[in-house]
Amino acid sequence: MSAYLVVQATITGEPQFQKYREAVVPFIARFGGKLVARGAKVDVLEGEHDTRPVVMFEFPTMEAIHAFWNSPEYVPIKKLRDGAATINVWAFPGL
Repeated sequence: MSAYLVVQATITGEPQFQKYREAVVPFIARFGGKLVARGAKVDVLEGEHDTRPVVMFEFPTMEAIHAFWNSPEYVPIKKLRDGAATINVWAFPGL
C-alpha cells in the first residue's frame, strides 16, 4: 500500500535549505520515495490553510517512510536544514 509524506516549510535561509534539498531528495529515493508535488500552491476549496507551499513524496509503504525518517544516515542530512527552515511533516497511508 502506497504511503505519502507531506512537508511544509517556512524557509529562512534559502541557500542553506537548498543544500538540504539536494541531499534529501536522492536519499529519499533510496527508500523507494519519489517526488510527486513540489512547491505546489494549495488551492483551498473549503476551510483554512496557512498558504505555505506543499512538497509531497510517495513511498511504497509507511514502513519505508519510517525507515527513511529514522535512518541514522538521515541525521547529518537533517542537520543541513538547522537554522534554515522550520518544517511540518505528515505521513499517512494510501488506499
